Amino acid sequence: MTEPRIAVAVVTMGNRPVEVDALLESVAKQDLAPARIVIVGNGCRLPEFADRLSLPGAVTTIDVEDNLGCPGGRNVALARLREYGDVDVVVELDDDGLLVDPDVLRRVRDLYAADARLGIVGFRIADEHGETQQRHVPRVGKSDPMRGGYVTGFLGGGHGLSMAMLAETGDWPAQFFFAHEETDLAWRAADAGWKIRYVPELLLQHPKTSPARHAIYYRVNARNRVWLVRRRLPLPLVFVHLGVWTLLTLARTRSLAGLKAWFGGFVEGLREPAGERRPMRWRTVWRLTRLGRPPVI
Repeated sequence: MTEPRIAVAVVTMGNRPVEVDALLESVAKQDLAPARIVIVGNGCRLPEFADRLSLPGAVTTIDVEDNLGCPGGRNVALARLREYGDVDVVVELDDDGLLVDPDVLRRVRDLYAADARLGIVGFRIADEHGETQQRHVPRVGKSDPMRGGYVTGFLGGGHGLSMAMLAETGDWPAQFFFAHEETDLAWRAADAGWKIRYVPELLLQHPKTSPARHAIYYRVNARNRVWLVRRRLPLPLVFVHLGVWTLLTLARTRSLAGLKAWFGGFVEGLREPAGERRPMRWRTVWRLTRLGRPPVI
């Protein structure tokens, strides 16, 4: 692929207008202007950003009546970009993030131009003090956030996706709403032979947060993990994965209310339809293991 055309997509619920403006201003300062910018109002009505912020490229705003969750909202943006048909890579950014460096989009373009089988590029997430939380490093254990390379997953806050890859693997799992949607997409990409690369030089500044800040965290985290392995893992690994994560949850969770919600979500994940079952091949399991994260951890 030569000179891939870059789009930027942002999903917002309308409750962070100052942060969204700052993010879009950082997009406007990039030394490579995106071909398109798509902003999705997830259950809200959006203002006309292009009239206020002098954004580069073609700006599209889409108001969605209901909150579809993060993966559902991103699918709305992808569908519109697919209709336009003039974009090769989409960079998706959290609405409270910020591109500190002006060369992020150009670096993304160059990475995809150099490798036709590059499917996903993961950014480094750091707060305003430059600190990266360990859960934002896509490797097992305490890994150096500045060590890049090929990995098994990516960060939802800032990343690039090949549109050609998505045409093969499918889009985000909208029914997940929140939690583990990145892993579902990453496993499909890996199983189809696409590469996932973590590039720490691509920085998205993002406030330091905890996933447990969401009221639905424990229930949806457990439900989606069960759905994830039901959809994507060979049957023997389903039981291993869920066993490992049940033990980890019991060891880590200090809240009885949180544990109750987690087990409620676990049961919900077993009872409710998980969607299409398309387990990865065993050679993909081995590939993920060689990259440092077997799909049971």
